Formats: sequence, C-alpha cells, structure tokens
Amino acid sequence: MITRQRLAAGVCALLAALTAGIAFPTGAVADETAEQAAPKVELVLDVSGSMRARDIDGGSRMSAAKQAFDEVLDATPEEVQLGIRTLGANYRGNDRKTGCKDTAQLYPVGTLDRTEAKTAVATLTPTGWTPIGPALLKAAGDLDGGNGTRRIVLISDGEDTCQPLDPCEVAREIAAKGIGLTIDTLGLVPDAKTRDQLSCIADATGGTYTSIQHKEELTDRVGQLVERAADPVVTPVAVEGATACTSAPTLKSGLYTDREEFGQHRYYRVDVKPGQELRASVSVAADREVNPDYGVLLRAVTVHGREIVRGEAAGNGRTDVVSTGLRYPKAESDDEDAPAETVCLQVSNSFSAASGVKTTPGMPVELTVDVVDGPDQASDVASFGLGRGWWLLGALVLTGFLAGVLWGWVSRLRIAVWRTN
Repeated sequence: MITRQRLAAGVCALLAALTAGIAFPTGAVADETAEQAAPKVELVLDVSGSMRARDIDGGSRMSAAKQAFDEVLDATPEEVQLGIRTLGANYRGNDRKTGCKDTAQLYPVGTLDRTEAKTAVATLTPTGWTPIGPALLKAAGDLDGGNGTRRIVLISDGEDTCQPLDPCEVAREIAAKGIGLTIDTLGLVPDAKTRDQLSCIADATGGTYTSIQHKEELTDRVGQLVERAADPVVTPVAVEGATACTSAPTLKSGLYTDREEFGQHRYYRVDVKPGQELRASVSVAADREVNPDYGVLLRAVTVHGREIVRGEAAGNGRTDVVSTGLRYPKAESDDEDAPAETVCLQVSNSFSAASGVKTTPGMPVELTVDVVDGPDQASDVASFGLGRGWWLLGALVLTGFLAGVLWGWVSRLRIAVWRTN
C-alpha cells in the first residue's frame, strides 16, 4: 500500500497537489496549454484601519501581511505575471463616498521585479475604509485579456463597508461573464459575518476560502495560490457518487468534483485491466466551521466489498483541506481476453459540523483517477492490505527477535558476574 498525504491550502480545490503526481496523456496536456498566455495573479490586500489590530502571533495584522508578501514575492514562479492592488490604503477621512473609491494598484500585473514590489508593500500603513466590491471590479479589469489562468487572491480582516455594492454580487457578476477568473479569499482572524461574506465571494467563482489565525498560515496559503496559477489548467468534471458500489458511476482517468455530507460514504467505479495500475487521490475541503479531529478515508474494494488497499489522512483543525491517495497495480494475465476488474473507490469522512453550522450542501470533494500501464512486475499488489509492507514487517519482527535474544544473553551474563563477585 502506498498512501500519499498532501495538505493544502486548497480548495478547494481542489487541489493542484492532487494532480501533481498524476500522469495525464502528454499530448492532451500539451494541447491544453500550448496556446495559453502567461498566468496572471493579483493580490488584493485590505489596508483598512482594522489591520492595526495586534492579534496575529503578537503582532499586527498588517505586519503579518507584509511578511507574507515578502516571502511570497521571493518564491513566485518566473512565468507568473503578478500584481498587487490595495483597498483602504490612502483615504483617511470620514466621507463614505470618497472612502468607497479608495482602491489603487500598488504594483501593476506583469513581469515581477521583486525588489520594487517589496519596496512598495513596505510603504503600506493601515488607513481607511473597506471597499471590497469596488476593489474586485478594478482587479478583474487589471487581469482582463488573454486566455491564461487568472486569479485574484483577496486578503481581508473585515466586511465590506461600502454597501449596497455587495461584493458577493460583484463576484457573481464576474463569474457570469465566463472569463475564467477565480477569486480566492483569506480572512484574517475573521468573525462570523466576515467569514460568510468571504466564503460567498470565493464560492461564486469556484475559488476557496481560508480562515487565517497565524503568520505561517498566511504565508503558506498565499504561496500555494500563486503557485497554483502556474499549473496547467485541468477542468474538473462534476459527478455524483452513489451510496453503494452497485449503483456507482463508472469513471475514466480524469479530475472529478462532488459533494459529500458529514460522515457520509460515496462510491465510484473504475475498470482496471490486467497489467494496468489504478492511481487515485481524494481531497475533502472543510468549507465551513467544523469540530477538530477529523479524517478522510479512500478505499479500493472489490464489487463484493473486500478491501484491496486504502489511504487515509487525519487533521486537527489546523488545515481546511485533507487529502490522501492510493495505488493498485493489477498483475498481468496469461489470458489475452481476461476481463477488466471493476474496482470500487469508497470516499468517507469523519468531519462533524460545529454548533449552529449548516450541514447542507455537502463539503466539496475532488477526486483524481488515473489508470496507466502497470509496473513491469506488479509484485507490490496489495497483500492483505500491506503490499510491500510485508518486507518491512518481517524485518521489524526479525530485528525485535534478535534484539531480545541479545538482551537476554547480556542480562544473564551480568547476573552471573554479580553472583560470582
């Protein structure tokens, strides 16, 4: 059994980490990306007065954001065109009409000059209002043009203060244009209203929402989202898993999305021919507040319910995405007409909703399936769920036995010497 665990910051997404080790046909990937323009990302940062609050690891929210930006700018892939837009950074007055126009491009979207961008970020001081809706409209315009990946990463610590221009409606309008722009949102120490608004913005464009409590979380998540923009675009296919293997949909190699309720089991079928290897991975995103201590289980079972191999992962509330994976190589057959084996993939979770949190719709699930030519020798086919793990188990047993014999011999010798003296 080979289990792969990857945590992310993602949603949702799914998730680029899930597709990193999956080998899609080379021609298909080349065709999808050959004519695409350079990926574009704009970081939209809230610089309103509330960013002065000192509740992130003993420092202010603004200092945490600056540190995260410095590290992300250093690690931004060369092929990514990156820009920075602020909201609430310039107007200090009390006129609402003026404050709700306070959004400006701090660094234009284009080839990144890391020193220049970091110098611009260093000048920021928490100042004014929180015009999220106007900032999103301007950011969408900043990223206009081209057919490459386009992503807005919004970092805010509060609700929009410029109603009636609802930022959630703005995000829906952007999604309705069909321009393929994704908005991911991050809430710095958010309250319930902020969390709901930022989640709504992300959901409208197929993005992800992440709640941030620590500097390290902010740096990691922003970095993941920027790097994700450089990955080849793979459009997931919506699928509805079944509650039993017999009625499950049959999947081919590809990326799939579904929703799974708390504590639910979802089944999917995959046909594996002799000499092929099934590779599967799954990610479940907690897109709402959940209780700590949870897990995700991915099992490959026969149509009769016998487990072939499994992958599992656990979380404790410090991440909003839990991922795991498995591999199942099916041995070659001497019979050229040997039929394919139907393998059922079972996805289960042990999430539970926090008090007062809605349980519907289910949580986002991303499932990656790939059926490829198996290894030359499929000797790692699961054996009682251990596969090649039997070698390790045997070595551990032998080592323990020899250590016990040696320790017993040494102990008897020491006792004999003690009695003699």
